[in-house]
Amino acid sequence: MNSIFNAPIEEIIKKRVSVRTYTGEPLANEIKEKINDYIATLSNPFNTKVNFKLLESKTAANAAKLGTYGVIKGAVNYIGATIKKQDYALEALGYEFEKLILYITSLGLGSCWLGGTFKKGEFAKAMSVQDDEFFPVISPVGYPSDKKRLVDSIIRFMVHENLRKPWEELFFYKNFSTPLSKSDVGEYWIALEMVRLAPSASNKQPWRIVKDDNLYHFYECKTPGFIKLFGYD
Repeated sequence: MNSIFNAPIEEIIKKRVSVRTYTGEPLANEIKEKINDYIATLSNPFNTKVNFKLLESKTAANAAKLGTYGVIKGAVNYIGATIKKQDYALEALGYEFEKLILYITSLGLGSCWLGGTFKKGEFAKAMSVQDDEFFPVISPVGYPSDKKRLVDSIIRFMVHENLRKPWEELFFYKNFSTPLSKSDVGEYWIALEMVRLAPSASNKQPWRIVKDDNLYHFYECKTPGFIKLFGYD
C-alpha cells in the first residue's frame, strides 16, 4: 500500500481528520483521474464487489440538490459506495472505503464519512442504487476551507472527535478482563495503534481485540439503538 502513497501510511492515518467545510472549488480533472484510477485498484479480503461513484453536486441526480442537512458546506464533489446485500458486505465496503479515504488524504484533500447525515433519497438517484444493494456511506471530497463554522466545533465537541479511547479499553489479552500491554505484541503495536486512531460512527470505536497466543480475535461492542437509526449495525 505504501508504494502508491506520498508518505508513510502511519503519517497519513494520523493526518486524516473529518473536514466539513470546503472552498467550493470543484476537483481538478487530474485529481479526479487519480481518484478513479485508484478506485480501480481496490479490493478486499471478502471477495465482494464494492461500487464507487465520484459525484458532482451541480449535475448529479438530474440536477436535484444533494443534501447533508447542513453538516457539510462548500463541497462540490462526493464519493458514494454501494454493495450487494450479502454476508460481510459492510465489512468489505468499509475496508475499501477507508483505503480510498486515506488515498484522498494523501492527495491533500479533505473528506468526512457520512452515514446518517445525508439525504439518501437524492444521493441514491445519483448512485443508481438497486433494491438488493446497501448504500450506507458517502463522503465529500475536496479542498478544505481555512474558515471553520460553528457547526464544525459543535459536532467535534458532541462526539469528542479529537479524542480516542485508551489502549487498555480496546485491546485485551486472553479475555476481556486483562488489558493487552504494548510489550506483549511486538511489531504489531503499530498496527493496533493505527486501529485505535481509526474513524468510527459518532466516534464510538466499537472494535475490541483480544490476543490469544499468536491470534488476534476481533469483536464488536454494539451500541443500543444504533440499528434503529441506520437499519444495520
